[in-house]
Amino acid sequence: MDLRGSKPRILVLGAVMALTVSGTFAQKKQVQVDPNKFAVIINGPGGEAVYTKQFEEWTGQLKSVLSDRYGFDAKHITVPRATAEEVKTVFGTLKTQLEADNVLFLFLIGHGSFDGKESKFNLIGPDLAASEYNALLSSLPTKRVVVFNMSSASGEFIKSLAAKGRIVVTATRNGQETNATRFTGFFISALNATDADTDQDGHTSVLEAFVYANRLTADFYKRAGRLATEHALIDDNGDGVGHEKVEAGEGLLARATYLDSLSVDEAAATAATGRLLKERTRLEGEIEQLIARKDSTPEAEYEATLERLFIELAKINRTIKQAGS
Repeated sequence: MDLRGSKPRILVLGAVMALTVSGTFAQKKQVQVDPNKFAVIINGPGGEAVYTKQFEEWTGQLKSVLSDRYGFDAKHITVPRATAEEVKTVFGTLKTQLEADNVLFLFLIGHGSFDGKESKFNLIGPDLAASEYNALLSSLPTKRVVVFNMSSASGEFIKSLAAKGRIVVTATRNGQETNATRFTGFFISALNATDADTDQDGHTSVLEAFVYANRLTADFYKRAGRLATEHALIDDNGDGVGHEKVEAGEGLLARATYLDSLSVDEAAATAATGRLLKERTRLEGEIEQLIARKDSTPEAEYEATLERLFIELAKINRTIKQAGS
């Protein structure tokens, strides 16, 4: 960046840099724990060392982001041994823990299968079929349930699990997509992304996380020049028909169900900061474009415009810093 011959702009730039650096070290606010949310993460057997390692990593990452960023109480996140007996025991415990207004998130990470009649999630020993998971979920006092079956051949789960007030997300669109899925990794990326909150309301909804992860999954296959072997679906209207995008009445419940638990004031503050960050990015882009046109721009116009943009950028950075302090 050539700033020769413009002392005022050098001073302004110094102020901008100071504000930017100081804002970088603003303390991260501690996430408030929400006692109303429960999560069960079932990490199925990998079968091969590479999948075993991947599933374990994803399970650890998911558990961490739920507690560190989304306010899940660590005591309310259960990772049982992946056997039918242990899974049933966990649901038996949940029957005594959950209340009607609690929300249960069930995450299935691993491999799945479909024999043409019944879809199953692979466990150590006998597997549990989709109909059996439906019976376990239906026995709970809460009807506010979100299921993420992120295994292969998971698309068939929607038909069995669909129910009023229940959101079901699968990594595949049917039981024939049997290759190991990548959706789990991209879903975790969505939970960690700062721009997953696409409507900038300060919350990350189930729908936003689904859409974000779905896009990253599709992009992966496109960049690799490979035929996509997984197509995630969502059903939240209870009709048992999943969709890859919001259509036919899908998405209303998922849009209003949040992974995080911000208060109205906290959500508003987060949304405001998000808008400020977007404005900062816009201003930085304008500065870069202006500098690129320097040789074709009259000197007086160039310096006046650059100084104005730097002043606006300094104000934005100051506001962002104040919001984070």
